Amino acid sequence: MEDNIETILDKIRPSLKADGGDVEFIGVKDNIVKVKLTGACGSCPFATMTLKIGIEKTIKEQMPEIKEVIAI
Repeated sequence: MEDNIETILDKIRPSLKADGGDVEFIGVKDNIVKVKLTGACGSCPFATMTLKIGIEKTIKEQMPEIKEVIAI
């Protein structure tokens, strides 16, 4: 499961890096993925939208068992 999440995040990273940000996979427990938004994403006012509409949506499309993606 963790390898699949990392693979999905690797596909998302170029978009984040283009804006000066990145995402770090922290872990998964009880089908809840924990990530850390870094760089420009860490302080961006649109970080919540990036997390939910971008990262969470993409992961859940490919892994329906995932309940939620949260930033720590």
